[in-house]
Amino acid sequence: MKIKVKNLGVLKQAEFTLGNLTILCGCNNTGKTYATYALFGFLSIWQRMFSIEISDDKIDQLLADGVIHLDIQEYVKQSEQIIIKACQEYTQQLPKIFATSTERFRKTEFQVELNTNNIKLIDRFELTIGSTNTEIFSIIKTEDSTKLIVTLLVEKENIKIPIDIVKRTIGDALKDIIFSPLFPRPFIASAERTGVAIFRKELNFARNRLLEEMTQTGKNINPMELLFKVYDDYALPIKKNVDFIRQLETLVKKSSFIAENYPDILVDFANIIGGEYTITQNDELYYVPKGKRIKLSMDESSSAVRSLLDIGFYLRHEAQQGDLLIIDEPELNLHPENQRRLARIFARLVNLGIKVFITTHSDYIIKELNTLIMLNHDKPHLKRIAEQEGYRPEELISYDQIKVYIAEEALIKLDGSQKKTKCQTLTSADINPELGIDARSFDPTIETMNRIQESIVWGAE
Repeated sequence: MKIKVKNLGVLKQAEFTLGNLTILCGCNNTGKTYATYALFGFLSIWQRMFSIEISDDKIDQLLADGVIHLDIQEYVKQSEQIIIKACQEYTQQLPKIFATSTERFRKTEFQVELNTNNIKLIDRFELTIGSTNTEIFSIIKTEDSTKLIVTLLVEKENIKIPIDIVKRTIGDALKDIIFSPLFPRPFIASAERTGVAIFRKELNFARNRLLEEMTQTGKNINPMELLFKVYDDYALPIKKNVDFIRQLETLVKKSSFIAENYPDILVDFANIIGGEYTITQNDELYYVPKGKRIKLSMDESSSAVRSLLDIGFYLRHEAQQGDLLIIDEPELNLHPENQRRLARIFARLVNLGIKVFITTHSDYIIKELNTLIMLNHDKPHLKRIAEQEGYRPEELISYDQIKVYIAEEALIKLDGSQKKTKCQTLTSADINPELGIDARSFDPTIETMNRIQESIVWGAE
């Protein structure tokens, strides 16, 4: 999946392809977060943007015969135009995604390019729609079939729902069958996650108090409408973080496939934070340091513990194969050694089928990923080094699973122009199968520091 943007924040024109592990590097205020938020927003609400029209003729046939067989491939042929239209609609929603003025996105363009020549449909689909006590119609796709069978389960005179809803429901089913395999389910840990962790209790209290006060006013207002207006000042990723942290007491009732099948990953994560998170029966959130009998609240815990809170709960309770885990600056508040450990967890997740997308300023994360790439070759001395240094085979990663982009000014050809123009963009970084990522974003700073220190040591000679 390739994302193309124009006039998105400081990004004049840029594109990036989503890999199994995607990394955005670059200085502050260079467009990394804008690109990340735009991607997350699209993956979060794409089903609202996509539209598949069911013709009146098909509905007339359903009412007359009681069943229709829709050729899914006929709708697959329309996929390119469906995506273009959806991206145009999504672009209009960007002010809401970023919780800012419409004017800021007046010239913005957002495009998604997919390989629609080899779309793999969902294997099976089954849905029954009805009213309180009556099943009205069913929608079924069987395994290895390209037909969608819609069957009327009542006489047409007894249909209790509008025909428009029938058409929309069938269209939604086709959307899921055709496009769901193409778009991963996103989870984001925004850079604001540390603050969200601290004020979790206050967020719950504020919402409950607001509801209580609204019910006592006696005014004719919509409580839910007013309640959710409270969050309109925050970008969608931040709102998602808030909602996730608020729902931890419900979340802990679930177990992810990682918790059930790969608990050693959770052990590795616990070693990074030096303990474990726990939720009490009274919905109290605590951090329990390893080997100690104390429980610390979030405001008593280290900033590293807070910054990794939602990632920890995601891994233990929410993660699914095929997900896209997005983390804005995973290195927040982490010691360099723990940044290295986190990089190894990212590689392990990629090898288990979870896509990972990060923005980072961490040379430690990049260099650790380079080590994992360099060790991932069938050579005796590499196997010996991996064993000596404690690297496991499941942590090693292939260079072709990774996409790295540097947010920077560069000479590029703007659309419709033969002349190169210097503007803010995303430049693809080279990744060597033997040496790893050439993340030159960090090199000038490191070289400058080395030069200054060499001058200090040898300058007197």
